[in-house]
Amino acid sequence: MLPIRFIPLTLFFLLLPASAFASAIGLETLNLTDHAVGYFALLIFAVAYVLVILEEQTHLQKSKPVLLAAGIIWAMIAYVYASHGLNETTEEALRHNFLEYAELFFFLLVAMTYISAMIERDVFQALHFWLVSKGFSYRQMFWMTGILAFFISPIADNLTTALIMCTVVMTVGSSRPEFVAISCVNIVVAANAGGAFSPFGDITTLMVWQKGIIDFGDFFKLFVPSVVNFVVPAAIMHYFIPVGLPTLPEEDSAEIKHGGLVIVGLFLLTILTAVLFHQVLHLPSAFGMLTGLGYLKFFGYYLRMKHRREFSSFDSVPGSEGQGSGFNVFSQIAKAEWDTLFFFYGVIMCVGGLGFIGYLSIASEFIYGELGATYANIIVGVMSAIVDNIPVMFAVLTMNPDMPEVQWLLVTLTAGVGGSLLSVGSAAGVALMGQARGHYTFFSHLKWTPAIALGYAASIGAHMLING
Repeated sequence: MLPIRFIPLTLFFLLLPASAFASAIGLETLNLTDHAVGYFALLIFAVAYVLVILEEQTHLQKSKPVLLAAGIIWAMIAYVYASHGLNETTEEALRHNFLEYAELFFFLLVAMTYISAMIERDVFQALHFWLVSKGFSYRQMFWMTGILAFFISPIADNLTTALIMCTVVMTVGSSRPEFVAISCVNIVVAANAGGAFSPFGDITTLMVWQKGIIDFGDFFKLFVPSVVNFVVPAAIMHYFIPVGLPTLPEEDSAEIKHGGLVIVGLFLLTILTAVLFHQVLHLPSAFGMLTGLGYLKFFGYYLRMKHRREFSSFDSVPGSEGQGSGFNVFSQIAKAEWDTLFFFYGVIMCVGGLGFIGYLSIASEFIYGELGATYANIIVGVMSAIVDNIPVMFAVLTMNPDMPEVQWLLVTLTAGVGGSLLSVGSAAGVALMGQARGHYTFFSHLKWTPAIALGYAASIGAHMLING
């Protein structure tokens, strides 16, 4: 896995003057692309990313190497600038990048808290039981899990959606490992495709929306291309699904706990609040999400007061409101994916540092100036299957090439769905390789890469036909 992910990443930044990044934040910067600090920063980031790639082998959480790399890169930059008497320039650049992350952090933290609360209320467990108990055939289950993954991922994140649907196919396909393998491929493609037409479906779409490049409603122009991206490979794989009915396991009924559906409604209201804050009030969407966290905290207070007699103990979390309930919002916040959140910090600060040095400006001039926006954006999508799409998209946003809306929509689409080409190209694929270990593997996914690539090309064609 190391050669195919590490080499393109290194080449990307080696092909990457600092003037473009400087203009983005209104600062005059030094060109360090030929400086020892610049080369050393590239090396540090490459080493850190190799450790991220080898997380499964080393058991070193992915946030640790990028956190350290970010600190070292910016410390080196600050040292050089201090020697030229430009301390304030570095400080302003660092604050600019940190603010980019802070908005993303609080947005994701609230979303993760809501998802954790819905899991605690057994919302997804009830969905799992309903699917398993309906007696669908293998082919029906293949399409049901794919369609649900496609439509849930725009609201929840594609990783959580994929894990839930994978649990379902593993339950019904325990005796048919080939069904589990092909269904996992379908789920990964569907979850990534569904996340591409919504600002809430993927980190890359969220970054594009928060940057103010594409309005909320304009993301839905990618709905049809996303459907094409999912349906084309699914239609091909359909004929390789086993026929007949699976043997269903004995399972107890699962019911949503009191307040579970209300929390789903509050999550949708929180999303609406974030959209209104961003589109109407022109405030950061993270403020809308934090307001929505207030909805959940008040409802959590209501649950505790209503059911305090049903619980004999309570979580002693500092600052928690009330006592005597098994539902505690602070407990749900604690269950957020903190390793992922700090990984995003490390990546954003590392890429921001490389952009401040000047490499991203060179990259923009090469891939967008020489190749043109369409080919460059298609390449970005393919690269996201090899390198994680988050640093790739953040690099594109930092470059900020002069493109019309149709091209920004194209790169949003390709960065979102390009990761489906390989199992290691998206968080959903990596997670399912761990969850369905032995059934869904890199090579079981690679077998269907030609069909997925056909869907990738067809979705690009659909986008250019409809929106171009």
